[in-house]
Amino acid sequence: MQLDVVNHENKKVGTVDVRDEVFGGRVNTDLIWESVVREQASTRRGTHATKNRANVSGSGKKPWKQKGTGRARVGEIRNPLWRHGGTVFGPQPRSYAFNLPKKVERGALRAAFAQKMKDGQLVVVEALAAAEIKTKAAAEMLAGFGVTGKVVLIDVAVDDKLSRSVRNMPGVAFLASGRITARDVMLADRVVATKGALEKLQEALAL
Repeated sequence: MQLDVVNHENKKVGTVDVRDEVFGGRVNTDLIWESVVREQASTRRGTHATKNRANVSGSGKKPWKQKGTGRARVGEIRNPLWRHGGTVFGPQPRSYAFNLPKKVERGALRAAFAQKMKDGQLVVVEALAAAEIKTKAAAEMLAGFGVTGKVVLIDVAVDDKLSRSVRNMPGVAFLASGRITARDVMLADRVVATKGALEKLQEALAL
């Protein structure tokens, strides 16, 4: 399968060959879901906390003697059964991050790109670079590519000037090909990748 490569004026300047087994296979939505959940979980702060009977305020003295009063036995007013007592098995600060096998992550990224190619939302460009740090120029470049909305830009190495130009544009992200994830691809309305980045990804995602 061949894809057109365009320049900043959205004119065809060449083609790039992509393998069907890498970017043209079946879209495995289960793998995409697992990868997205994994990444979302890793961003959770996990700072929730509740006080157990050791943390709540109150005396540790036994309110009354164990036997002879006719009342239920109790050891302290911080008892979880009492109002203002401690919480039993409440949430505590923890990390929600977990890892997936590398094959699952690669399969999810293959499936995400396959979906974007099937939907015609992948644009292959000659280069992604800026002569100066200017948001207006970066916006004009994206308009020249014919992309709007949420966009993820992918290159082998991130150009610093272009990265600083697009960082305050809402919905636009600029990532290196080695750091792209299935979540980044699926959240974007359009994916703009350089020819070199696409070849790198094809090499890394080969079966």
